Amino acid sequence: MSIHTPTGSVPGQLKRIVAIDVLRGIAFIAMASYHFTWDLEFFGYTDPGLTAFGWWKIYARCIASTFLFLVGFSLYLAHGRQIRWNGFWKRFAMVAGAATAISVVTRIAMPDGFIFFGILHEIALASLLGLAFLRLPALLTLTVAGLVIATPVYLRFEALDHPWLWWVGLSAINPRSNDYVPLFPWFGAVLSGIATAKFASTSGIRARLARLAPSRWANPLVFISRHSLAFYLVHQPVLFGCVWLFSQVMPAKVETPQVTFLKTCQLSCEQSRDARFCTSYCACMLGTLEGETSLDRLYNNDQTPQWRAHLSDLVGMCTATSTIKMEEGVK
Repeated sequence: MSIHTPTGSVPGQLKRIVAIDVLRGIAFIAMASYHFTWDLEFFGYTDPGLTAFGWWKIYARCIASTFLFLVGFSLYLAHGRQIRWNGFWKRFAMVAGAATAISVVTRIAMPDGFIFFGILHEIALASLLGLAFLRLPALLTLTVAGLVIATPVYLRFEALDHPWLWWVGLSAINPRSNDYVPLFPWFGAVLSGIATAKFASTSGIRARLARLAPSRWANPLVFISRHSLAFYLVHQPVLFGCVWLFSQVMPAKVETPQVTFLKTCQLSCEQSRDARFCTSYCACMLGTLEGETSLDRLYNNDQTPQWRAHLSDLVGMCTATSTIKMEEGVK
């Protein structure tokens, strides 16, 4: 993504840190692998929900955290001593413009999960807000980063449930989007990068990093890193198009909504409960939703308070029913 803020040399600064380019290039390759797997899931070649749970979910969060950490790190390297406004606004406009284009395109192509605030939106906003932390002590910046990361765990507000406020990340609901990277908690990763860059600059680590000279094998990674915004905008349409072409020749097996629901429910449930309980729980949920003819309502991502309260009641009922069955089975 030039999703990076430049790490290039300017008068009075150290030379560009190639190691940062290499790390960003590795993160980009990891991101592309995740998106390719998501594409396979979208076209039905993997189990539904594969990339949303378990190790794949952790993998995705590590990739996003790495990119945002590097945004903060590079922001300090480029503007820590003095904010170079011309360069900053030029890159801000590029990232913000690309983010807007992604929102428009996905709104047209995938209205049910369009990207209203994805990683490019977060990078643009976080870069702007990050300027306020460039002069603050590293420890204070790191403390604020921890608070930003922890806040969504403990604070949620129904007043922020309006779609125009979802970008904050503190709403009581979880909006549906194919790429949702709100201010909370992800701005914390950017602040962590700023704090780390400050520490690296004062401790001499930055100078040692600048002296590192990776071998020629790293050249492709460096090239990708230095043209990352272009690669970011192009790679997913290319991967998606390739999988689509393959699906025209060898289409995946089409499964019913009921089978898809059971697979997704089982995968989600097994993140915290055993498989036997989850099988009973998911069957209970499916049977109840079908009995109410409300399975479509679930798939349409109904966010009305009445439906959310009803769904919460169904979860509680099926949890209790399945727990009793498990206890009776033990006896």
